[in-house]
Amino acid sequence: MDGQTEPQIDTFIQVAEVWVPKDGTLVYAGGDYNGLEEFEEASRQTSFAKGEGLPGKAWAEGRPVVLKAFDGSYFKRIEAATEAGLTSAVAIPVFDGAVLKAVLVVLCSDDEARIGAIEVWSDDTDGMLKLAEGYYGAAEEFEFVSKHTHFPRGQGLPGAVWAAQAPILMRDLGSGYKFIRASAAGKAGLTTGLGLPVPVPGDTPYILTLLSALGTPIARRFEIWDARTSRMGQTGKASLIDGICEREGALWRDDGDGLNDEAPTVSAWKGVVGQVLGSGLPVVTRSGAGLPAGYATFIGLPIYRKGEMSHIIACYN
Repeated sequence: MDGQTEPQIDTFIQVAEVWVPKDGTLVYAGGDYNGLEEFEEASRQTSFAKGEGLPGKAWAEGRPVVLKAFDGSYFKRIEAATEAGLTSAVAIPVFDGAVLKAVLVVLCSDDEARIGAIEVWSDDTDGMLKLAEGYYGAAEEFEFVSKHTHFPRGQGLPGAVWAAQAPILMRDLGSGYKFIRASAAGKAGLTTGLGLPVPVPGDTPYILTLLSALGTPIARRFEIWDARTSRMGQTGKASLIDGICEREGALWRDDGDGLNDEAPTVSAWKGVVGQVLGSGLPVVTRSGAGLPAGYATFIGLPIYRKGEMSHIIACYN
């Protein structure tokens, strides 16, 4: 497929943008707007105080925030978003301990054809994870099941991420015994699940899950990179530990401890994943150098744990 452009797939996420703290506010640091030029221009001219708008709310409350509708909300760019056909958004803060590094915001459109889920799970004080917030597009039955499902540590995708404190990919959601909501997922057409911890100040756990359908995937390709220096044995390197692509299947399978000659590695500032590793910040780019052939956009999200970057999540469309 190298050098060829594939037919465009209508993805679940329409827009992704990065906001970074500067002089007490969050300022624009990059994004992919999928051709929505007026909304992009409105975003470039906007900044957020702590607690203001969606990025500012995620910063102030120290947690990921899902906004299912803009009308009558605290969203700051309602008119521009409405004109662009955007209807919902999720803000994911990137904290290193108590320090906010950035906020990644993804925005979606809502119609009868869009199937997928972006979920935030949190501890309900009795040792179980429950759904804090979520956006499901047209997957209404799956949303109902999710609202009535709780996960102990180690069970299901959210519970497994909670126990491991690391990102996890699950395949074949509709038939996988490890996915507790398999029956509802199968009916909704959900096929792939990515779960990741969202470290924030304090002791409350937050788990983000991205559940993808073939028709409107959240991403056409997912990768998980291990960035821990103690695991790699050297600084400025990250190792691919899992990945899946609708076109290629598994990108690489871990047959042992994930560190062998077949495991791809990346250096800081080399390629799009290397940009995340080098900058320590989320990276969103369109048609940039370093993208694999056949992909037009990249979203990279770093995860911090115990004072260092532990993992990088890479999504391609």
